[in-house]
Amino acid sequence: MGDFARAVLVTFEWVVLGYFLLVNTVYLLLLLSAAWETCNHLFLERAERRWRVLQSDIAPTVSILAPAHDEAPTIATSVRAMLGLSYPNLEVVVVNDGSGDETLQVLIDNFALVAIHPLVRRQAEAEPVRAVYRSTSHPNLVVVDKEHGGKADALNAALNVAGGRLVCALDADTIIEPEALQRMVRPFISRDDVVAAGGTIRIANGSEVRDGRVVELRVPRRAVAGFQVVEYLRAFLFGRLGWNRLGGNLIISGAFGLFDRQATADAGGYAHDTVGEDMELVVRLRRRSYEQKGPTRISFIPDPVGWTEVPESLRVLGRQRDRWHRGLSDALGRHRRVFLNPRYRAMGLFVYPYFVLVELLGPVVEALGLLGLAAGLVLGAVDLSFAILFFLLAYGLGIVLASFTLVLEELSFHRYERLRDRALLVLWALLESVGYRQLTVLWRLRGIWKFLRKRTDWGVMKRRGFAETRTPEHQAS
Repeated sequence: MGDFARAVLVTFEWVVLGYFLLVNTVYLLLLLSAAWETCNHLFLERAERRWRVLQSDIAPTVSILAPAHDEAPTIATSVRAMLGLSYPNLEVVVVNDGSGDETLQVLIDNFALVAIHPLVRRQAEAEPVRAVYRSTSHPNLVVVDKEHGGKADALNAALNVAGGRLVCALDADTIIEPEALQRMVRPFISRDDVVAAGGTIRIANGSEVRDGRVVELRVPRRAVAGFQVVEYLRAFLFGRLGWNRLGGNLIISGAFGLFDRQATADAGGYAHDTVGEDMELVVRLRRRSYEQKGPTRISFIPDPVGWTEVPESLRVLGRQRDRWHRGLSDALGRHRRVFLNPRYRAMGLFVYPYFVLVELLGPVVEALGLLGLAAGLVLGAVDLSFAILFFLLAYGLGIVLASFTLVLEELSFHRYERLRDRALLVLWALLESVGYRQLTVLWRLRGIWKFLRKRTDWGVMKRRGFAETRTPEHQAS
């Protein structure tokens, strides 16, 4: 029995090693693609400088869809930032999704809202609307007050009211930079096959925010937030940027994305019965586009930036990550017929399988690999020197990915100007794989378990608000 167990463990470890090599081959392709995309993007940006059409009245109208539930501490700051965006044809639709706090009253007091009787289309399913308001101080601001139905329901209500050709899904607690929409809308003008585009989400923890703007960027000194800065940079500047040339993205951050309004409405808007409505919509849009031979491109643009708070509590962060993984599991499960289906071209043959085998099942393989390695050491099926070498190789490749991302950030966008901040980024990149990464594996495994049990709860995600982000450190809970 001992010999059989050792043979099984040795075989399993070789399978894990093969998986490891396959995943890192894909990572290498993503690295090369991200580097090429960065160079190409910077070249085009410098060549065109500024799209004059985006500063004229012929620019496509953009409606910002901003769901808000119990966002009283941040809502006024966020809405001011939205209204202050440098874009000529802009509409802001804020949806008070049955808030139990003073969110609606804060909006009424700060923006001089008056009730109106608008035309509300029923293109997407949403809970009943109580009232619709328009600002007398900012005529392009519309506020919808409705029964509570969740984030997807609120986005659908905003979609039913919005009048723009393009709609920008934006969390009410996210601050986007003044020129972000000008940059985000470019692929819709330069190409005719774009159905959606996403921008970069960056972390504002530890930075100074004033009047809806990040005026002094700092890397968080607290480890949990610091690790997330490295994660976010890697996810956006390496992952999503790399997929632009390798079959397209399946994810646009729910905090900051731009969609063709009619295509989104025709697809039925956002799904209510999932905690991953942002990814599910993107996968559904791409799938429908292939089936109906419409626009299929999902673009990622690295320089439009939205700023958000991230949890600094492990407990809150764990709830967030297991919810994200439940959303991933649900979106991939709903559209499983795409898997290895040549009808969907690169999406079906390469992109979707990657998300299943690496993003979804990665934590399962990693956990089983660690357990198998430990068992192999105990039974003598794995040599100690090999185990140490394997661990160092995995850790080293993680450092390489993080370092490459930091180099991309430094050479291209150069957001962190102080040497101290760059040193902190390097520190968090070096420490991320020891302890923190293993926690994320556990949280994602918990997400898979909850998905299998059909759990759809969100958990409490309280924030203190950008108005308090005035000191080097603040607590996001």
